[in-house]
Amino acid sequence: MTTNTRETAPLPSSVNPVERLALLTGADLAAVDAVIHARMGSEVALIPQVSQHLVDSGGKRLRPLITLAAARQYGYAGDAHVKLAAAVEFIHTATLLHDDVVDESALRRGLPAANVLWGNKPSILVGDFLFSRAFQLMVETGSPAVLNVLANASAIIAEGEVMQLRSAKNLAITEADYLKVITAKTAALFAAAAEAGAMAAGAAPAHYEAMRDYGRNLGIAFQLVDDALDYSGRQAVMGKSVGDDFRESKVTLPVILTLQRASEDERRFWRKTIEVGVQEEGDLSRAIEFLERGHALGETIERARLYARAARDALDICAESEIKSALADIADFVVERAY
Repeated sequence: MTTNTRETAPLPSSVNPVERLALLTGADLAAVDAVIHARMGSEVALIPQVSQHLVDSGGKRLRPLITLAAARQYGYAGDAHVKLAAAVEFIHTATLLHDDVVDESALRRGLPAANVLWGNKPSILVGDFLFSRAFQLMVETGSPAVLNVLANASAIIAEGEVMQLRSAKNLAITEADYLKVITAKTAALFAAAAEAGAMAAGAAPAHYEAMRDYGRNLGIAFQLVDDALDYSGRQAVMGKSVGDDFRESKVTLPVILTLQRASEDERRFWRKTIEVGVQEEGDLSRAIEFLERGHALGETIERARLYARAARDALDICAESEIKSALADIADFVVERAY
């Protein structure tokens, strides 16, 4: 087994790390897209309609990219990693369909959410279909160990969503509770995506465990930034609604941090808007004012920066390569997208 990826010509410095990784795995990524479009087909016309709406809505394919990169970093020369990457994307897409129903979301990647266009029941059922397709692809790779990694991640993601549902409207949620939720609902798939790619390539346990650590820390950083962005004007620039978490009474880290130093008047505001769920015009602006005044958004980004650094450190075991460099830079990129 080798721990070096294939050498490639230097890429333009203006290309961001995700785009750079997409270029480095270009042929593989094209193959993943082909598998995705082939496997989301069905004689039931509504299934590909709903699937394609989300699959082709402009997502960066970051999770499957990580699977491809991890496999190539360890010199993999087969094609099982393509099916694994497609399975990872199907799991991600299925969870988005389900999440938008649970959260009653109106937008996804700047477009009307599937539940708005087709309704809740079709969105849930198509999500189930995509989960099934993911497991078919995993089985086809013929690796019980890799199947176990992704199957466990699917279960953990579902647990994370239930934990988040139970923590809504609960201002007693601690930072530790919150980290358990995002580690399960977001970081678990990042971790499995990286670990599965390295494992499929035959990497030694220390190496695929390092890739798992990379993915987990990257996923936590990613979600921390998302939760800070939800209260930021930057969110609108990225094609997402501002204040969705607030409207859905989610208790995320920015709220947890601001409550630690809130006045009694501010606490009454959060109890009314989050615990009781009574929100009036202007309440979102007031919430953002409280979060900014207490520096909660900046602190959340600083926490994300720590996890991004841990993700980079996890790659120390890897041989130097263009792919390793891009993976390391992605850890910083997921934080800096907040600016």
